[in-house]
Order: sequence, then C-alpha cells, then structure tokens
Amino acid sequence: MKQASRFPFSRRIGNLVGFVACAGLIAAAYYLQLVRGVEPCPLCIMQRVAMAATGIAFLVATLHHPGRIGAWIYAGLISAVTLIGAGVAGRHLWLQYMPADKRPACGPGLEYLLGTFGPLEGMRRILHGSGECGNVDFTLLGLSIPHWTFLAFIIFAVWAVASALRD
Repeated sequence: MKQASRFPFSRRIGNLVGFVACAGLIAAAYYLQLVRGVEPCPLCIMQRVAMAATGIAFLVATLHHPGRIGAWIYAGLISAVTLIGAGVAGRHLWLQYMPADKRPACGPGLEYLLGTFGPLEGMRRILHGSGECGNVDFTLLGLSIPHWTFLAFIIFAVWAVASALRD
C-alpha cells in the first residue's frame, strides 16, 4: 500500500510553479524597465540572469521529471543558483544601505565592462558595484527591488528542496 503524500500536488507541478514564478518576476522586471522607465544597473542584470537560470532549471526539472535522486540533483542545482542570486542581491542591498558619499563612483555599462575586461574581470568589476547600484529607483511595500529578489531567491531555494521531497 502506497503512503499518501503530505503535499497536495506532485513534484512536477511544484517545479512548474517555480518556473512560472520566475517567469513572472522576470516579466515584472521588464515591465518596470520598459513601461515604468526603471533602468537596471549591472547588479540588477546579474539578478535577472540568476532568476532566468533558476527558472530554466525549474523548467528542465519539470520536463525531465526525474526520480528521487534526480529530483535531489535538480534541487541542489536550483539551490546553488538561487544562493548565488541571493548573494548578488545581498551585495546590491549592501550598496543601497551604504551612505552616498561612501559608495563607489558610477562605472561604465555592462556591455563595456564585459567587452573590455573579459568575462572574469568584468564580472569582478560588476560585483564590486557602482554608485548607480546604490540608488533606489522603485519600492513596493517599502522594499526595493533587491530586497524582493533576495527574498524570492531564498524562497525558491526552499521551494526546490520542498519539491524534491514530494512523491
């Protein structure tokens, strides 16, 4: 006799929900950029990349629908990507809370950094942040975009592990 699941839906549905939530957050970011005029800084772009990678991992897990071991591998992969995204969002929050006179000077754009310095040095410079990353251009319920993405990344890490626990 099979034990009843503690969760009302399957692992596949859980992963699909994770993918849809990631896609919704990316759509919201593009709405803010294209409709509301909130321009993303380099750290915002990196958070979008991490969110897209998280969503793709959830989608692949949905389509593959592996067994128990595969589910844990996907949960580990998703958790690793989300923790990297949370780290970038945390760095962004640190820059936002830094006094304006202590922030690094505004730097060149993302394309210039990657094209001029290459991927490794460019990423190091992006993670260093710039003055534009310290600006708060939009808030929702008193929290800036990096606050929300930080929370979303942590929730997605927990969600991936919870999905792996499903039957």
